[in-house]
Amino acid sequence: METPLLSLRGISKSYGQVQANQDIDLAVAPRSIHAILGENGAGKSTLMKLIYGVEQPDAGSMAWNGEPIALASPAAARRQGIGMVFQHFSLFETLTVVENIQLVMPGAKAALAERMRALGRDFGLEVDPFAHVHALSVGERQRVEIIRCLMTDPKLLILDEPTSVLPPQAVTLLFETLQRLRDGGVSILLISHKLEEIQAICDRATILRAGRVTGHLDPRAHDEHTLAKMMIGRDIPEPVPAEPVEQGDKQLEIIGLDYKPEDPFGVSLSGITLTVRGGEILGIAGISGNGQSELTALISGETRLPTADRIFMMGKDVGPMGAAARRKLGFAFVPEERLGRGAVPEMSLAINAILTAHGRNVVRNGVIDRKAAEAFALECISEYDVRTPGPQAEAGALSGGNLQKFIVGREIMLAPKLLFVAQPTWGVDIGAATAIRQRLVALRNAGMAILVISEELEELFELSDHIQVLHHGRLSPPLVTRDTRPEEIGRYMIGSEAGKRAS
Repeated sequence: METPLLSLRGISKSYGQVQANQDIDLAVAPRSIHAILGENGAGKSTLMKLIYGVEQPDAGSMAWNGEPIALASPAAARRQGIGMVFQHFSLFETLTVVENIQLVMPGAKAALAERMRALGRDFGLEVDPFAHVHALSVGERQRVEIIRCLMTDPKLLILDEPTSVLPPQAVTLLFETLQRLRDGGVSILLISHKLEEIQAICDRATILRAGRVTGHLDPRAHDEHTLAKMMIGRDIPEPVPAEPVEQGDKQLEIIGLDYKPEDPFGVSLSGITLTVRGGEILGIAGISGNGQSELTALISGETRLPTADRIFMMGKDVGPMGAAARRKLGFAFVPEERLGRGAVPEMSLAINAILTAHGRNVVRNGVIDRKAAEAFALECISEYDVRTPGPQAEAGALSGGNLQKFIVGREIMLAPKLLFVAQPTWGVDIGAATAIRQRLVALRNAGMAILVISEELEELFELSDHIQVLHHGRLSPPLVTRDTRPEEIGRYMIGSEAGKRAS
């Protein structure tokens, strides 16, 4: 047999009493695309950090091209030819994109910028090399991470959810490029929760559950249902159907909103008009960086309008209001950035619950009731199957998917009239994603108004009654989801006139 490019034997890693990985065996063949499957908290990210030198194993051994190897740091991994794109990004926000690239790549800015543009065109991952990272959306930051990895010419490329920010047309292009990289001698470790992607592109798959390997297989020889059951150890629940609901009052209305951000790298919004009624889910599609960040800040209250008569919630003009005032009206918000905006990494889950649930009797007369906060957090952990030792665990210690479940659960538990969710299942495994979507549809059936921004078209088609597409700061007309095909949405996403005519 051909010597594996990378092999792991008996790898184990624990954090206190939490056993993240236990006796992991893994072999990645040369010129292969190898999937790592598992639900949130299964140990996938920890294993990748061990391979990339971010963490050191407690036990076990690693070999590179058949030779024993110990990677003491990411720099050592990169010298061997291992590159990784993390689920949580590692970019300096005050630097430009090309300046971040310069931290790991020698060369002049102009030359690096040109190479970035070329890779961006090849991968469908365009981003302005001279934009400051703090001005980029989450999706654009992921593009930077992928390009930065590719510029090191890796022999093994580790990708964590690489397609979550791409439109369907770009996913196809990315897969073609990954296959070209494989055929050119690069091996790829791919973490993805989209089983159809795993089956389309991967040669092998390793399945983790609770930190242990439960199987090595060819994903093309199994159907999605079988793979999903192997990942989570149980059958995937059936989707909750969207029941016919009599449309309620307008809980969110935006009328002819124009907005020019102070940030020179921001996206101006023009003529934004939308309505969300009780008993309705409105989905907003679009490629990241087309104004989602600016629209999100205006709806959430993080950015206030200097003028009135543009944004209404529960019938009240909220343009000049801040976030707290909007929440008092019955508004709740799940941001796409889990760490930093959705939760404070260094704080416990109980304290993070207080950030938005302080009106739920966890703060009385200005004094925090810690028992009440812990009880609220514990209810959220139990109700939303958050895998964590308890309410005193730090938010930053949770896997991305488990933290997302906690934040979504925290906001739903506030029983809002209007719920705004940005990227509800980004980085969340198939079982948890199904549970979150079920809950959103059930809330819609019960009469709640829900606005969802997502870059996953499959998700929007599963959830939404209507879809609007954001492109270059402009919204398409609302499209009835059941009468619309994904290809039509895709044409709107790239600004095609054919898409407009198709509507």
